[in-house]
Amino acid sequence: MERAYGVFGDARYERLAVISVAHLYNLRQRAGYQRLRQVWTKTRPVTIAIGERRAPAPNSQPGYLRVDSVHQGDQDGVKGVYHINTVDCVTQYEGVATCERISEAFLIPVLAALLDSLPFVIKGFHSDNGSEYINHDVAKLLNKLLIEEQTKSRSRHCNDNAQAEAKNGAIVRKHLGYSHIPQRFATLVNAFCCEHLNPYVNFHRPCLFAETITDAKGRQRKRYPYKLMMTPYEKLKSLPLAAQFLKPGITFQQLDVQANAMSDNEAAQPLNDARAVLFKTISNRSKKAA
Repeated sequence: MERAYGVFGDARYERLAVISVAHLYNLRQRAGYQRLRQVWTKTRPVTIAIGERRAPAPNSQPGYLRVDSVHQGDQDGVKGVYHINTVDCVTQYEGVATCERISEAFLIPVLAALLDSLPFVIKGFHSDNGSEYINHDVAKLLNKLLIEEQTKSRSRHCNDNAQAEAKNGAIVRKHLGYSHIPQRFATLVNAFCCEHLNPYVNFHRPCLFAETITDAKGRQRKRYPYKLMMTPYEKLKSLPLAAQFLKPGITFQQLDVQANAMSDNEAAQPLNDARAVLFKTISNRSKKAA
């Protein structure tokens, strides 16, 4: 404005040319200026017809899954593999799978194999609002598998998917860590999850299950008694009429053979050995590539 008056001779800027910058900000705070220059619009909500925005309601039945993705680190701007973590709301039965990317071409086949590996009928699929799960390809897959409902987390309700988030740290991060794993090793990591990690977690790793206690004032509190500590498979068997929730062709007699094949400590040793071999293979191949 000073140049407009002094250099170019525009008389309209004669008074503004001598006003300090600080005073210009004072003038901009006046109601008259804001009324003329500022236009306020309400935030437009994004409405996606896929999925129902609510928490899952399993009603003490297995088959209602919470799903989340875990990224295995960046290195020099290059993305690592992605883990898909599914947790049953009632039994804590868990399945972990790995894919190169979370685009439809890589995610859908791995997700389909993961859902097929679970022994009970899948009735619900709950995720956050990420586009990797809220899209037409995943919705088509769920319809093909005859999954009754697809739900997604609500705004300002961080507990809607908290169970899967907790398992991300307790299972995925504990056994696979935080270090970068290049995407070309996704097949090896996925084989480790399917053959070693998932059987150990479901048949040999005890979990705590909550017991809801209502006090005299009607407030509900959750307790985790020792008597309710059991593996996800044991929790599945303890449910009333548990056999009716299994997929056709799967029986508890078949699952008992896998669960009783070795003790918990004996099952942990092959898991640790397979993990050591996996990371040694990744390290050696990465050094050769470098």
